[in-house]
Amino acid sequence: MSDLALPAPVARLLGLPGLDYLLRLALASPFLISGVVKLLDFSGATAEVAELGVQPAVPVAALVVATQLVGSVLFLTRRWCWLGAGLLAGFTVVATLLAHAFWLVDGPERGRQTATFFEHVAIVGGLLGAAVFAGRDGVRR
Repeated sequence: MSDLALPAPVARLLGLPGLDYLLRLALASPFLISGVVKLLDFSGATAEVAELGVQPAVPVAALVVATQLVGSVLFLTRRWCWLGAGLLAGFTVVATLLAHAFWLVDGPERGRQTATFFEHVAIVGGLLGAAVFAGRDGVRR
């Protein structure tokens, strides 16, 4: 099976220095922002965890903050990108199942929760895809 050649402009764009980092930064930004906000308002983070019925809320909230911040930092490195992606993807799966259980609601809320659930599935796919590409020496041309 042969590789399909990328159009020259696409290959040049994908070969730009630092583009992979900017793309990973874009994917990490919701986790970084959320982690910082939760750190600055830890009582709010604890209340958010408790509202989901997860106990003990304080250590779980601390774990959430640590996972979001450490996972993001690791995801932004080449060497540990795979680990950061795994942490953030695992966190996203658990948080999505807890906070966006669309199968438990009816009416218009079901549609909103379904859309949010699958947006989070897409984020997990993006994290894992970025980790795969970060591990490569370069883009195939």
